[in-house]
Amino acid sequence: MSPELESQLEEPWLRAYKDNKFFLVDGLLFHREKHTSALTVVDRDHISLILQDCHYCPYMGHRSEYRTRERISSPAWLPKWEQELSEYINTCERCQKENRNHGKKYGLLQHIEEPKHPWRPSTWTRSQDLSQEEKKTTMPS
Repeated sequence: MSPELESQLEEPWLRAYKDNKFFLVDGLLFHREKHTSALTVVDRDHISLILQDCHYCPYMGHRSEYRTRERISSPAWLPKWEQELSEYINTCERCQKENRNHGKKYGLLQHIEEPKHPWRPSTWTRSQDLSQEEKKTTMPS
């Protein structure tokens, strides 16, 4: 472990460094997780470039959050990168325009009043009001 690096790290990073989750090679800090390692990126400009490059592909267009996450995880490691990735994709203007929900929004459900008395069958029909001549002209035989 490098005492110079330990003096510069703050608590959550220092604990992870002591647990061998980070290592230093040629002045670059790498993050180790299981059997893979990735370059640690903390500069805001570099983070936005990595997010942009991994989210947009000229051949495939804008990738989903899942595919972007897979693409980012191999070359670089960013602190709180999953949260940053979600925010980046949720604010991507082109994704918001292309992936909007189609169709009308559903309205609020309305309460239907229950009848206050039981239903009674109606026996009245229009044919009872017709005269005999009207029945012959309007009613099929």
